[in-house]
Amino acid sequence: MLPSRSLPIRLLPLACAALAIFVSPLVSPVTTSAATTFAYPQAPKSDHVDDYHGVKVPDPYRPLEDVDAAATATWVAQENALTRSYMDAIPARGKILARLKTLNDYEKFGAPGVVAGRYFFSKNTGLQNQSILYWSTSLDAAPKVLIDPNTLSADGTIALGATSVSDDGKLLAYSTQVSGSDWQTWHVRNIEKGADLSDVLTWTSGGGSWKKDGSGFYYSTYPKPTDERSALKAAKDHQKVWFHKIGTPQSADGLVYERNDQPKWFIGARTSDDGAYLFLTLSDGTSIKNGLLVQDLRTPNAPVKEIRPIGVAQWSVLGNDGSTIYVETTNGAPNGKIVAIDLAAPTTERTLVAESKDAMEGTSLVGNTFFTSYLHDAHAVVRAFDLTGKLVKEIALPGIGSISGFGTRRANTEFYYTYTSYTVPPSVYRFDVATMASTLYRAPKLAFDPNAYMSEQVFYASKDGTKIPLILTYKKGLKKDGTAPTILYAYGGFNISVLPAFSPSRIAWMDMGGIYAVPNIRGGAEYGQAWHEAGMMEKKQNVFDDFIAAAKFLISEKYTSTPKLAISGGSNGGLLVGAAMTQHPELFGAALPAVGVMDMLRFQKFTVGYAWTTEYGNADASLAEFNYLHAYSPLHNIKPGVKYPPTLVSTADHDDRVFPAHSFKFAATLQADQAGPAPVLITIETKAGHGAGKPISKQLEETADTYAFLVKSLGIGDAMVAAATTR
Repeated sequence: MLPSRSLPIRLLPLACAALAIFVSPLVSPVTTSAATTFAYPQAPKSDHVDDYHGVKVPDPYRPLEDVDAAATATWVAQENALTRSYMDAIPARGKILARLKTLNDYEKFGAPGVVAGRYFFSKNTGLQNQSILYWSTSLDAAPKVLIDPNTLSADGTIALGATSVSDDGKLLAYSTQVSGSDWQTWHVRNIEKGADLSDVLTWTSGGGSWKKDGSGFYYSTYPKPTDERSALKAAKDHQKVWFHKIGTPQSADGLVYERNDQPKWFIGARTSDDGAYLFLTLSDGTSIKNGLLVQDLRTPNAPVKEIRPIGVAQWSVLGNDGSTIYVETTNGAPNGKIVAIDLAAPTTERTLVAESKDAMEGTSLVGNTFFTSYLHDAHAVVRAFDLTGKLVKEIALPGIGSISGFGTRRANTEFYYTYTSYTVPPSVYRFDVATMASTLYRAPKLAFDPNAYMSEQVFYASKDGTKIPLILTYKKGLKKDGTAPTILYAYGGFNISVLPAFSPSRIAWMDMGGIYAVPNIRGGAEYGQAWHEAGMMEKKQNVFDDFIAAAKFLISEKYTSTPKLAISGGSNGGLLVGAAMTQHPELFGAALPAVGVMDMLRFQKFTVGYAWTTEYGNADASLAEFNYLHAYSPLHNIKPGVKYPPTLVSTADHDDRVFPAHSFKFAATLQADQAGPAPVLITIETKAGHGAGKPISKQLEETADTYAFLVKSLGIGDAMVAAATTR
């Protein structure tokens, strides 16, 4: 957690609703095998039919979109009860949960951030639901608790969100989020005293960028909901940027910028390190091609001026020297470059760091050096350039992995970053700007030996011949005989890269002989803007083809086999799993779609689902867009009489990213149309959202359910379970 003056505000807030849960006896028995009978609950139905450009599309489970209805609440309660009874009957579950707790019970540290000579870092003793934020006057001094989120709620469901420290290191602006919701409440804490001021900003959507003098900070909002229940479903549009002056009520905050003519645009704000400018970004939904604006803070009530229009390229301000600003951009450079723009004559720009064959992942300006992280075949490479764009050094990293926090405020002479990979737990390194050298600062002490596991990167051909990287992680000594249970995970969208990262919970999976496989499919940013655009809009099928080809590769190369292969993904990755399992149900031994976008014809109807139309398209907009969305929409491609693999759908009642009705309708349809003996289950987590801030206790319970489900579905033997859990 790096406290800073400038925090990104571009968000992906979507839809959710709270559910009142009670039990009803209405169930419909479905016999799935000689040994197992599932009494699937009767979901509320209707005869609703939509007309898309002359094409009639039934939506029989439309009533499930009313998540507050009594019938929906009844169905939710019964589905949870069915899933719980199934999971609790699996003997391995208790052993797996105990092992997961042991594996996760070690100290975890975040990379320190340095502001005005004070150090800020997070720490978790092991199984605390939320990490605690500490501060100290030096790394040798005894740390003091700054914020302990575990004291904010008994069950750990109130999480610490964004944090930002004023330039003098005296005040901390921090946000909290309840039950995983994207809505934030901002507070201000006196760091020395450890006490909150009177300032409280409610119903916000991001912020924390301080003015140089510490008088206040900028933040964003959507229109205020009427109450908590409506907040989970409220339309999130007409975003505005405000300035909050410390010591004044939120009602007195000054409006900085809004676009009533473009209510669907996202607006973010950050101040320059020297305090001279406020930079604003405009984003059309989730499109990375943002607009860039500036306000001169040295002149009271100065106008906001456009530097670059929206819809052309991505623009990210790195810093400035006077009126010269340094910007990372994809303008004419799909893999990214760094340019200089003079605000006195902003129509021209000067290239400093030219585009590379590797995609720029992000840049920090520290001192007079650009530290730029690139993605080389889906792992991090860091290069340092001077202000003229000359390469100074390629920074040595510990291995093939990923980094975070590789940057700080420009004036600092040191910073701390975290390195991790699929087999290396997050380790914190100190970087000395003068010597350009890294030294290990802190590494966790583990109850297992990471050297017993390995990762390998291979490449395979997708359906159209495109070469796709695939990283496989497993315990050393694995035999390629097709018997290894395998989790195939991917995301594939929104310009988001899936990079190597460690999870102690995967150790339990690998100890059961399992493989964790991650293909870096199109739709992400692993190979730059072109890679992303090859997996969006009408080209979205490329993403599914890449994923399906990965499954076929794993089978053909005898890493695994269909009965042993599970597919997993969340959010856009849940869509990926839903599309893959409906297009090739015969290929997989189990499916784990989490918080997925399953109804591709109606996603734009829920809260800010409209933000995704720049990624997916819009079925209402044209027949052409309807046709390609309908062709892969998971909900609309479930067919009666088909044998689908064992499926565990998951969502949450406070998910205001992906409206839970997506998963509701998908699960109800799949249960009704399943022709095979495999179970179709859904779990609806309570007091949880899309995933951010979820307590460790909930995470471990969910993982135990997932692994237990796979033990039963993939036929993992008792001996393998015992080997993984008896420690």
